[in-house]
Parts: sequence; C-alpha cells; structure tokens
Amino acid sequence: MELIDRENHQKLYIQLYEIIRKKIENNEWAVESQIPTEQELCKMFNVSRATVRTAILKLTRHGFLKRQQGKGTFINKTATSGGLLMITSFRELLFDDNVPFETRVLAQTIMMPTDDLGLEIEIPQDKRIIYVKRLHTVNDEPVLLQESFIPHHICPLLLEEDLVNSSLFEIFEKKCGIKITKIKTFIELAPLKEDEARLLKMAEGSPSILLTQQIFSGDTKIMYTRSIKSSEKLSFSLDLERKTS
Repeated sequence: MELIDRENHQKLYIQLYEIIRKKIENNEWAVESQIPTEQELCKMFNVSRATVRTAILKLTRHGFLKRQQGKGTFINKTATSGGLLMITSFRELLFDDNVPFETRVLAQTIMMPTDDLGLEIEIPQDKRIIYVKRLHTVNDEPVLLQESFIPHHICPLLLEEDLVNSSLFEIFEKKCGIKITKIKTFIELAPLKEDEARLLKMAEGSPSILLTQQIFSGDTKIMYTRSIKSSEKLSFSLDLERKTS
C-alpha cells in the first residue's frame, strides 16, 4: 500500500488525496463500495482526522466520492471513467453537501432547433432535438431549473429513460455507449426571465446563476445544457477534459 511520505514537501492531505484517487482510478476500490471510515483511514495512513477530512472533501467535490447521510462515503459511479475530472452533478457544483435534493421532470420530448440552438449543438435546422426540462427542489422549494438539448440521433433512448433518478451523463455512457470526453462550462450572472422566475418562485429580473455546458464525445458536441439558480455569486468559466493517460 502506498504510504504518506513525510519528507515530501507536498501537504499531507494532497498526498492522501492522490493515493485515494489512484485507488479509485485503478479500480482497487470498487465503484459504489464504501470507503474506510475516517478513523480507519487515520490508522491506515498515520495521519490526523483533519487531514483525512480535507482529502475526502476534495475528492467529493471532484466527483470521486459521494456522501450518503447516516451511511458513509462511497465511490462515485460517475467518477471512474478513465480519469475524467469533471463535475457530473449540479448538486456538487451549486449546493452544500448532504442537501436533500429532489428532481421533477417538466418536459421530455422532441423539438426542432431554433437558430441559437443549431449553433450551440451544431445540428442542421431540419434535424430533431430531444428536449429535457427538469426542476430540482430542496425541501419542496424550487432551487434549480435545468434545460438540456440533445440531437435525437445521438441517444434516442433518452425519450424513455427515467430522468428523475438517473443522470444524463450516466445514460450516455451506460445505455448509449457514448463516452463523454470533454465539457465546457460557463457560469455568469443573469436576470430571471418570466417563465424561469415563475418556476423558481422568484421575481422576474432577479439575479441568478446561469450555467451553460457544452458536452463533447471526441470532437462531436452531443449536448447543450442551461441551468439556472438564484445567487449573487460572481461569474466564471471552467473547462474540464478527460485525461488520456
């Protein structure tokens, strides 16, 4: 077992993060299995509980682990695909850990692309798009509105899949055999439009986070997603790409 090197200038929690990450990527710790407890990890690597907690938090935020309240911490099934370092859940990106997060599907249908959508997902105007609209709630209060646009030929199964309990990324890779290789993410402040404000129970024009994502498989853009959440955070952009090693 790889051990912490106390003569290494690198901080202990970073070394522990890398050790656990490698175990996950090399399938030494099986997907969906529970990792050792904090106390067990402290004994295994001879480090403090603070070091373990910091490493676990970093791994959770990067999508390698997921916490289940009252049960423990588990290997995340969406984080082991060839070293893909991306946020695959808006829960990790926009909500604190252990928030009771629920999803309601508002639309799961076919539409024709508008001019803007045709540019965003690079599809001709005469081709069909699968349109998915979901509202995410916490304690029955609407907090996040999400719209996704996928060329119909990419994954027709999406029209029949359970989109309440499954992520689109998981369906792409497991049901449609499509490997996601890159995600371009942009986050900015934007005022809520009338329909968005109504669904989120906010006043029209209220400030919100607008998160847009372009999802790629190789050079092919397979999905465009818009997510809206009320917030006062500043805007930033983030690109994530699968490692080739």
